Amino acid sequence: MYIPGLNRFNDLAAMRVFMQANSFAVVVSNHDGRLTATHIPLTLSQHGDDLRLHGHFARANRQWKTLAAQEVLVIFSGPHAYVSPSHYDEYESVPTWNYVVVHAYGQMDIIMQEEQPERLEALLVELIEANEPGYLAQWESLDGRFRDGMKQGIVGFEIPVTRIEGKAKLSQNKTHMEQARIAATLMAGSRSEVVEVGYLMRQNLGVG
Repeated sequence: MYIPGLNRFNDLAAMRVFMQANSFAVVVSNHDGRLTATHIPLTLSQHGDDLRLHGHFARANRQWKTLAAQEVLVIFSGPHAYVSPSHYDEYESVPTWNYVVVHAYGQMDIIMQEEQPERLEALLVELIEANEPGYLAQWESLDGRFRDGMKQGIVGFEIPVTRIEGKAKLSQNKTHMEQARIAATLMAGSRSEVVEVGYLMRQNLGVG
């Protein structure tokens, strides 16, 4: 990913929080000589410096069949917003787009129901607890044959993250006044992702 120095997002703890908040990610890999992407909800776990991503494919999605021997890219996209040149001091200016994104890389470990049922169950419980803890009791009360049938239809995975890149493009190349002006305009917007970019810009300016 192209990341100018001003836009580099280096805080690993903040990147983890960002990934958790934007956990519906895109898994990109080379499948049979072609780039292939699947949109998947993920969970994260971290023990010391060991960061891992967990999720599952539909078994019918053939992308998982060629993942074991390659590095995969996982894209976590955050809020984004158009920025008008009308906010800049210089008349000779052009529009841009502000956004935050994190790319994580690693080699996938495949988890199959028939080989590691307890590990796949733990992965699903983690996903439920991250998104709807109240559903866990219902999931655990479902008929065992039904649950096993559902798990036969998926393929779980774990990705130990070997490298990670973050980019926060928040008009850092502009003056403090220009950034404050852009942030105020975005925060007055009607779309939640635009408002959030404005809030992130204010945080970056130290005025939270």
